[in-house]
Amino acid sequence: MKYERLAKDIVQNIGGEENVTNLVHCATRLRFNLKDNHVPDKEKLKRLEGVLSVVESGGQFQVVIGSDVAHVYQEIMKTSKLGAGNTASEDGDKPKEKIMSRIFAVISGSLSPLLPAMAGAGILKAFLTLFTTFGWISAESGTYLILAAAANAVFYFLPIFLGVSAAFKFGVNPYVGGVIGAALMEPNFTGLLANGKTSSFLGIPVVLMDYSSTVFPVFVAIWIFSYVEKYLKKIIYKELQTFLVPLLSLVIIVPLTVMIFGPFGVYVGNAIADAINYLMGVSGLLTGAVIGGLIFFLVVFGLHWGIIPIVLANLTNGTDPILAMWAASNFAMAGVALAVFIKSKEKPLKSIAGSSTLSLLLAGVSEPTVYGILLRYKRTIPYVIIAGAIGGAINGGFHTYATAFVFQNIFSIGAFEPIGYYLIGIAAAMGIGLILTILFGYMDKKAVTVAEPINETPTVETKAIQPEASVNVTDGSPSLMKEILVSPLTGDVKSLTEVPDPAFAEGAMGKGIAIIPSVGQAFSPVNGTIGTVLKSGHAVIIMSENGAEILIHIGINTVQLKGQYFTPRVKAGDQVRQGDLLIDFDLEKIKEAGYNPITPVIISNTSDYLDVIETTNSSVLTQDKLLTLVV
Repeated sequence: MKYERLAKDIVQNIGGEENVTNLVHCATRLRFNLKDNHVPDKEKLKRLEGVLSVVESGGQFQVVIGSDVAHVYQEIMKTSKLGAGNTASEDGDKPKEKIMSRIFAVISGSLSPLLPAMAGAGILKAFLTLFTTFGWISAESGTYLILAAAANAVFYFLPIFLGVSAAFKFGVNPYVGGVIGAALMEPNFTGLLANGKTSSFLGIPVVLMDYSSTVFPVFVAIWIFSYVEKYLKKIIYKELQTFLVPLLSLVIIVPLTVMIFGPFGVYVGNAIADAINYLMGVSGLLTGAVIGGLIFFLVVFGLHWGIIPIVLANLTNGTDPILAMWAASNFAMAGVALAVFIKSKEKPLKSIAGSSTLSLLLAGVSEPTVYGILLRYKRTIPYVIIAGAIGGAINGGFHTYATAFVFQNIFSIGAFEPIGYYLIGIAAAMGIGLILTILFGYMDKKAVTVAEPINETPTVETKAIQPEASVNVTDGSPSLMKEILVSPLTGDVKSLTEVPDPAFAEGAMGKGIAIIPSVGQAFSPVNGTIGTVLKSGHAVIIMSENGAEILIHIGINTVQLKGQYFTPRVKAGDQVRQGDLLIDFDLEKIKEAGYNPITPVIISNTSDYLDVIETTNSSVLTQDKLLTLVV
């Protein structure tokens, strides 16, 4: 993949560098904070090779890349003036965000840079657990203790790392933020715990707590620090700010943190953890089913970041049940992706399904499956919900839990206890997802019965084709079925490769053919149901009675006309017969406006067919045979 080209295209279609106030990336997504979320061209972004999807959530504009996200991010940093942690918080044009959006944006923006280190350390902890369980290494040996130090460091010193990354997110001095977090871990402060649970500061009582591995206290402290620093910069002479602002910030924030913010954050984290444990005590089965079945939707919108601080708070107290129940959803998705890999005959989809399965099983990263398969083939979503709910219920019912923060994959199995029940839960989720997909398929498709023998040579003669009765071919070979699509337009026939849009020309949208229309009317090529009529009126999707999904896209980039010169004659849900008028459009006005009228006719569910055979005619009239779909 040419990461440099993709990086430039993303920045261009996001509205340029001038529209970006901040950019970070997580395991699979570029997470932009933009001045204006209406500027980006979402459709162009989605069509870029290497982009899985575009999501707006948590106050961020997220471009889903998949496992190559780090490479794309590096190219953006290299080829633009953007920098991690850039902010334009003082920009008056920046739109106000809802409070919940801001909270999720801060959480995701602060935790995502730490995720690789946390995931790697978590897997190392899982391996160490396995090694000691099987007696391959002694927990008292120097080897174990050195590796344990590497595995535990990022979690033990999490307040320091989080102080830095949260300060970046809030747009304040990240190193002062790190010092605030470090103060909670400094031996002079932690040593106070040896003398009891209380102390004092200037005569004010201080409740002492262990802040190692905590999340909420640092978030609160850095949030308050962001206001303090900005206020101090307003009232202190610029020549004195270099040392006075950090000095006063530390003198103000560190005592306030240990007296107020720290205990408050710990109490909040503990309250949430207690609530989860209470629900588990009432019904682990039900809690597991809800989390395992529905967490998929949080992942879709990138809101799963809100759960990670709760997981970390649970782990601070020892163990966490959420990751075990969450794992069921990941393995359910892996089962669905594996089934699509097995069933699909289309090489591009097979490649996506294969890489998505490996991404889940080896790394615990779900976005390639979510955006590459589940949202593309929505029939599979109920499979994930059912399989995830069952696997989650098993893990919840048997009270399985995580002993370390890990991505849920095959390498992290050792981080879960009791390991036997956990294996049953994830195996059930993956197996059910696999079986449901194989039994019921991944395409929304009715049984196809067709019309003509496939060994017939496509005719070059132009003639009207009427709907035919269903016929099975019996020539001594296994029966094959076909569906005939007639032309929705009158005009010259072109190969898809001649369409000046890579999404169509490279077959990313599916196989098909293109027509340069000579008459401004589009008719239905089949008997079926209107699935979608785009608001701009330039495109329509039809589901044929035999299961074909047909996209008729009039012109290239004509969505920018915002409906001008297009008059749809049908709406979503309408039943149509072959030859019914779908759209009137002013062909000459579209050309005068500078748009190419070439119209791709695409079979969106190409993977359901053995072949899509194009007409050999150089021109067609409406109702002439255009495409033959072989099942």
